[in-house]
Amino acid sequence: MRQFDVFVFSENFDETQGTLPQPPFTDPELGWFFTNDWNKHLDEIEGEWVVFAHPSIKIDRQFLNNVAEVTDGFPMVDAFAPRIRTDKGKFLGGYLLKPAAKGSGFVEIDENAPLRYVAAPHPFLAVFSRRIIQRTGGFDTTLPEYARLADFTLRMMHAGGKMFSVPYLVAQATSDEAESVAGNGCKDAHDLAGMRDLKSIAIILSKAFGAEASVPFALHHPSVIWTLFRNRNMRKEKRKAATLLSKLKADFLKEVTL
Repeated sequence: MRQFDVFVFSENFDETQGTLPQPPFTDPELGWFFTNDWNKHLDEIEGEWVVFAHPSIKIDRQFLNNVAEVTDGFPMVDAFAPRIRTDKGKFLGGYLLKPAAKGSGFVEIDENAPLRYVAAPHPFLAVFSRRIIQRTGGFDTTLPEYARLADFTLRMMHAGGKMFSVPYLVAQATSDEAESVAGNGCKDAHDLAGMRDLKSIAIILSKAFGAEASVPFALHHPSVIWTLFRNRNMRKEKRKAATLLSKLKADFLKEVTL
């Protein structure tokens, strides 16, 4: 069994053309997957821990060594939300849920936040154990790329998993894409996906928490109301599949809510 598998996702990758990037380094304990299909290779996972990253995030030996230390140090945790350091020296972290009274949605944790559980990682980087991936299932590829890790993490919580943010687990960004997707130039710079796609956030909330979260969000963002009415039956089935045997406890949900 390998120690790690690293999935690097991009819609620009084309496996049929044989022009995928080469791994920055190789190791017998490490498997690399460069793909535009988020689910195609999940059954090939051998690593005990799996890193999912955007191409603009530097996955090097130092980062993976830090992941190894963190996973050993917190053996009861199923997933981690690493911080991302930008070229400007800013740190981007995971997300908490907004309470319904504040309109629902996601809010980025403070740059100097201590060790804590979070509801979602930065859209460009996350680490999951192989066992929790097997329990959670595949990614929802009907959502845009930058919304998939958040959706997966909320479903993971229903499967009994918890995501932890460790301030000293940091990866370097090689471009400004990570910062722009975190909310650059938006009314609320801490909303998931930079407020670029309110519809996806509404869908994620609806699938994970039903009307309790999606209705307050829709009242604050009326443009998503029609989205919530469309494809209700399909979304209801997805919600049922994710929550039928939910292990998510109210006390933990409070821990990952602002």
